[in-house]
Amino acid sequence: MPLPKPQKIGKKVIIFIEVKARFDEHNNLKWGEIFKENGAQVLYSYPGIKVHSKILYIERHIGEDVTSYCYIGTGNFNENTSTLYTDFGLMTNNRKITEDLNKLFLVLEGIFLVPKAKKLLISPFTMRNKFVSLVEKEIHLAQAGKEAHIILKMNSLEDKKMIKLLYEASNKGVKIRLLVRGMCSLVPGIKGQSKNIKVTSILDRFLEHGRVYIFGNGGEEKMYIGSADWMTRNLTHRIEVVTPILDPDNFKIIRDVINIELADTVKARIIDADQKNEYVKLGKKPEIRSQYEIYEYFKNLKS
Repeated sequence: MPLPKPQKIGKKVIIFIEVKARFDEHNNLKWGEIFKENGAQVLYSYPGIKVHSKILYIERHIGEDVTSYCYIGTGNFNENTSTLYTDFGLMTNNRKITEDLNKLFLVLEGIFLVPKAKKLLISPFTMRNKFVSLVEKEIHLAQAGKEAHIILKMNSLEDKKMIKLLYEASNKGVKIRLLVRGMCSLVPGIKGQSKNIKVTSILDRFLEHGRVYIFGNGGEEKMYIGSADWMTRNLTHRIEVVTPILDPDNFKIIRDVINIELADTVKARIIDADQKNEYVKLGKKPEIRSQYEIYEYFKNLKS
């Protein structure tokens, strides 16, 4: 169905469409034409760099007052994958975040060259360095005899520099817990290399697609969500966006979901050095199928 003409409802629409999307190139081009026909300004992929971030920025003008909103997610707005994938998304009007995201859109429009973000982690500009500093802080805490931990959830872990840093953190006493659904180039549980690292993968009814990054931070955890796996292509060769979770209620909900996934005893497989990748042994533990438990969690949260 054609979209309403923008002049009828007074909205200016700018859309950036990443054409280089696996299996979806034709569909993206089709929707680009539909949006253009209905008055939107449509921007397409840049040569040499893929825009993989899932972001939305809205300005609401009422008289002289302007309110900004933004959305930052781990997955696309796709009617097909929305029934199959599990993702996280943040909709917020926090000015510290909306101002940063507006800067990135100005980069996509060709107005800015670099988004000087203060809160958001944006690759290929600041994300890698910020993640490095967050891991290094946990190393310093562990060396000082303090509790230090890292919890990461992602699709794939492949970047050699980040893996080497996680090995270093493990050797310095940082407890590291990873949820990696797909490719994992890190080898856990090896003495002198990755003794303090445990990796599990959950394969169940829905595709685990969220990316969540949690750092102990001396007892006041820092949490981020976004579109980037820890792969070289995501951290160096793509435009990705990761946002901190600043609201305590949102923080608690995501942390509760991660805790449920970490406790999975039905569909979680242990990634090991021998590549046996066997299911977690139930033993005396209660039977927890995390995707079903998360469904019950949100059902109870609503009530």
